[in-house]
Amino acid sequence: MRKIAVIFPGIGYTKDRPLLYYSGKLARKNGYELIFIDYSEIDCDKDKIKDKSYIASKLNEYLQMTEQSLQDVGDMTSDSIIFISKSLGTVVAAAYAREKALQVKHICFSPLEAIGKFINEGEGILLYGDDDPFADYKIIEEIAEEKSLDTFRVRGGNHSLETGDIDTDLDNLKNIIKMVSLYGRL
Repeated sequence: MRKIAVIFPGIGYTKDRPLLYYSGKLARKNGYELIFIDYSEIDCDKDKIKDKSYIASKLNEYLQMTEQSLQDVGDMTSDSIIFISKSLGTVVAAAYAREKALQVKHICFSPLEAIGKFINEGEGILLYGDDDPFADYKIIEEIAEEKSLDTFRVRGGNHSLETGDIDTDLDNLKNIIKMVSLYGRL
């Protein structure tokens, strides 16, 4: 059985940013083949990601690009799969897994509220800040409760799960990556 970790970026939050970089590094260390999805060719406005109709209008483009990126992977139904995603990528990852009926573990950084429509019960952890201008943390907590999802809340965390205090942010990053390791069994 292959072990695959697919990294779904956010708009402007690439695989090289801390949450995705260290999660990917951890997955690779633990024997996962990394696959990176790249949405840079899609023109998307970060300021509109709060608008659910805008996300819905762009979702098919993102799903098509995901399909192209994963076409050479082959049949993923018998693999151990982790989807590591950020922001808009959380919605795309959950929608893709549902569309393909894949059994995956979702590690979702700064999930958008639209994820609730796609993510299956008990298949993920939502890591979010309670000062995120793009998603209401109370709604994220409701989704987690409804879908029996694990959570990790960063107090004062923005959309990048940062507080603005470097020492706090470094401590939080270490704790976040520990949560990723525990949840993903990495």
